Amino acid sequence: MLSSKTRWIQKKTNEELAKQLSTQLSISNMVANLLVSRGITTAEEANSFLNIEKTEFHDPFLLTGMDQTVKRIHQAIDQHEKILVFGDYDADGVSSTTVMLRALRAKGAHADFYIPNRFREGYGPNRNAFQWAKEQGYRLIITVDTGISALSEAQFAKELEMDLIITDHHEPGPELPDAFSIIHPKLPGGAYPCKELAGVGVALKVAHALLGECPTEYVGMAAIGTIADLVPLHDENRLIAVKGIKALKTTNNPGIRALLSVCNVDQRDVTEETIGFSIGPRINAAGRLGDADPAVELFLTEDAEEAEFIANEINELNKERQKIVNEITLEAIELVEKEYPLENNSVLVIGKKGWNAGVIGIVASRLVEKYYRPTIVLSIDEEGLVAKGSARSIEGFDLFENLSTCRDILPHFGGHTMAAGMTVDVSNVGELRERLILLANDKLTEEDFIPVTHVDVVCKLEEITIDSIEELSKLAPYGMGNPKPKVTIPYASLSQMKKIGQDQSHLKLLLEQSGTSLDAIAFGFGEAFDQISNLAKVSILGELSINEWNNFRKPQVMVNDILIEEWQLFDWRGHKTVNKQIESISPNKRKIIVFNEETIERLNLHNFHDHILRVQDQDQQEISGHQDYLVLADLPPSLSLLEQIITTTKPARIYTIFHQSETHFFNTIPTREHFKWFYGFLGQNKQFNYKTQGDQLAKHRGWSKETIQFMLKVFFELEFVTIDSGMVTLSNSPQKRDLTDSKTYMLKQNQIEIENMIMYSSYSQLKDWFDHVYRGLVTV
Repeated sequence: MLSSKTRWIQKKTNEELAKQLSTQLSISNMVANLLVSRGITTAEEANSFLNIEKTEFHDPFLLTGMDQTVKRIHQAIDQHEKILVFGDYDADGVSSTTVMLRALRAKGAHADFYIPNRFREGYGPNRNAFQWAKEQGYRLIITVDTGISALSEAQFAKELEMDLIITDHHEPGPELPDAFSIIHPKLPGGAYPCKELAGVGVALKVAHALLGECPTEYVGMAAIGTIADLVPLHDENRLIAVKGIKALKTTNNPGIRALLSVCNVDQRDVTEETIGFSIGPRINAAGRLGDADPAVELFLTEDAEEAEFIANEINELNKERQKIVNEITLEAIELVEKEYPLENNSVLVIGKKGWNAGVIGIVASRLVEKYYRPTIVLSIDEEGLVAKGSARSIEGFDLFENLSTCRDILPHFGGHTMAAGMTVDVSNVGELRERLILLANDKLTEEDFIPVTHVDVVCKLEEITIDSIEELSKLAPYGMGNPKPKVTIPYASLSQMKKIGQDQSHLKLLLEQSGTSLDAIAFGFGEAFDQISNLAKVSILGELSINEWNNFRKPQVMVNDILIEEWQLFDWRGHKTVNKQIESISPNKRKIIVFNEETIERLNLHNFHDHILRVQDQDQQEISGHQDYLVLADLPPSLSLLEQIITTTKPARIYTIFHQSETHFFNTIPTREHFKWFYGFLGQNKQFNYKTQGDQLAKHRGWSKETIQFMLKVFFELEFVTIDSGMVTLSNSPQKRDLTDSKTYMLKQNQIEIENMIMYSSYSQLKDWFDHVYRGLVTV
């Protein structure tokens, strides 16, 4: 048995609908099942999803307030009013600012941008910024990717006689700001078809409405914010991602080209992963460590040299960001381990002075990965009065919903189901922690704290081909709401397994099933090498891909998780030293069964004293537990005892050492004819001194001296002879008894049977015998 790292939850699908889609669209069953599992059940929906690039963007005027918003912007342009685009400091905010500013300037507006400093001003619109804007002569402020929670700031803008247009996508609160207009896909009563637009998606709709078209360059920029902000990639978001990635592959924007260069990415190879793991983190780094302005300037500049300079500057910031994240994460883990034990903290709320507020969201994500708890990480100001926090959650715990119940102690708060940001007085941190823990305890079960992997499709190896994998690519780009397909391959055999990598921390497997084989690469699974036995049936969870090397292409699976549901046998028979191997077995599961006290000394098992269970004869009272890992250190006195131990404990793993100090199977085994001849010999000679005459007799018969001693001991136990100082004399009128009445004789036969069955059998034979024991089919 090998436990998986996560809970595998098979997505529900409708086989009949999948077959219909497969037939109607001439697609494979695998792709059809994937579509159905993602809620795409009709040929029309599936065709639209698979060919999204052929669809059109939604009419931007379907968004509530778009008419008056566009009119107000045109008025500002006509009257030469100064317009300020107020953005956010993350990748979504930067790309939103860029799109909005380019659209305004394209229409001839006198427009500038303002992004607050995360450390000096915090998240969202603020009074000081609005006061500054008023003093600088701005008459119209347009927020992008922010503002839906800015109730007091909207009122302040009114007092300053400035018009405020809010464009945002974060969850609206129970009360909306009193702004000139609000463009938001989730406004109550709104009819916009795509509710999950990113901030840049909303900005793109305003640009579309303002320009009368949706420029390709803007869509490329919108793809960056859409993918980086982890909004669901379906409907219009999918269209933005598909068309945007295509645009990025050919864009002449100096900033994007320079950024791709420092990421060492060939522009022709841009994918959603390029945005999610290369472009997005670098844009975010600017706003996390300082001002986000350089990131906007990078996308606005038309000068290649300036773009190269800014891109390198941002790249260095990203390296610094990575270093800071690693340092804070280590401190946070130490804090959790010392002060917030998991058994008492279903939600982790931790903070410290000096932690960089720009990276605490990443740290929160790291802690969720490690502990799988909803987590809030707080950066406390130097005075110890106010903390800025970032929260990340797990499935089953809606952050926005639960934090909304704590609004009375959260002066500033906003976010989504899985992520949120907030400000909280340090004096209220304890109360916030207590409230959230109570909410989590009420809503979450023990199982909810086990990470989840949602499985899209169960595959047989024969279904995994170059063609089927290429067909899967029609579902790309992948992201939130449209994750990269996870497949499981159940109960495959391993024909090959080896460690790879410089530090041997990875595995390369060759899976086999019904005559079909498939390569599997398991990064980070090197430690599982010693936990997977010969002949084990493994179930693999992973992502399918095509391995291309030397113009040769073949399918493979990149392993995310491994599961072995059956018990496993690890054969250590004949190993001279086993201490290191025993040390590798989990102490919480390890039980070492010893039948002979001398084995502890012979195998030097003293270091495992607390894990040794001594079993004598049929006494197995100390052996308890279920699904433990049993180490069978030596041979049992009988197969029936071993059978009882196995059926009682049903171990998840058995490690067989079966050490023995004496071999019975390969010694001369006396037959009944041997005993008959020897008894007759003793009758003829009346007396026999085995000490002085034993060697001569053994040589004459071709026996060993031990064989003679064994037969004499059997005769003695059956009271056929008396022995005095080596002199053997037949008893007078002995009772007729069978050899099986001798304990020594039966013990010898048992040991021979045991050695034959479990010591000298092949691995397959031994595994089969244990399998029969597990199933209750062995009677010894």
